Amino acid sequence: MEVRYVADHVRYKTMTAGELRQTFLVESLFQKGRIGLLYTDVDRAIIGSAVPADKRLEMKASKKEMAAEFFAERREVGVINIGGKGEVTVDGKAYKMGNRDGLYIGRGSKKIEFSSWDKKKPAKFYIQSYPAHTSYPTTLIRHAQANPVRLGDQETANKRTIYQYIHANGVKSCQLVMGFTQLEPGSIWNTMAAHTHQRRTEIYMYFDLGKNDLLFHFMGMPENTRHLVVRSGQAVLSPSWSMHAGAGTRNYAFIWGMGGENQEFTDMDGIDMGNLR
Repeated sequence: MEVRYVADHVRYKTMTAGELRQTFLVESLFQKGRIGLLYTDVDRAIIGSAVPADKRLEMKASKKEMAAEFFAERREVGVINIGGKGEVTVDGKAYKMGNRDGLYIGRGSKKIEFSSWDKKKPAKFYIQSYPAHTSYPTTLIRHAQANPVRLGDQETANKRTIYQYIHANGVKSCQLVMGFTQLEPGSIWNTMAAHTHQRRTEIYMYFDLGKNDLLFHFMGMPENTRHLVVRSGQAVLSPSWSMHAGAGTRNYAFIWGMGGENQEFTDMDGIDMGNLR
């Protein structure tokens, strides 16, 4: 398990592009045949991916970093599949998951395994986890069951649908909030006007970009913004002090996951566009 310590709002202002990437960008996701995990000090989140091919992959605890006997001993886990059909088996119960289906795994689940139906078109499971002080039932969320929130318009190139999976009025969790946003063709901007979350942090994982497409993710303090060049299947860590917004060379999708003090989706501190520098 990789361990990542994020810079504060003072140090990031002096960082080079390479240092920003090493600190805030996660480039190593979705490697075929393995589970890859990253532990960050940002609200003690763990993000990662599982791409099973020839065999099942079991997600185990890292004794050094987690000091736990099994991964979900003190944690809850959110999973969204962005690949082919597959299954997540939790303590012997198999949950069949198609593209864009999600799964909430409750604290105390002892054995978590990932598998694909077709190794030539493997499932690609994105994983996000936070500490949990109580347990909620493991629950499958079909894409069709997600709560859609439609925002934006074509004139401002940000027409998009937010699909809420794990949230206060949907599948219950201790602190994890998770879902994904799909931009319409011709729209490239997400989350504008930009905002921060003083009471929680957020992680974006961008996908559905073509091989030659890329995205500019804007981060930092409103008066001193920076950017990261992001490609499909990469994630950005956003601490509570950092704004987060992006613009791509075409439309795309991104999974968002949050953890922190509350689960109110609308609890955000908007930034006046005139204050961005």
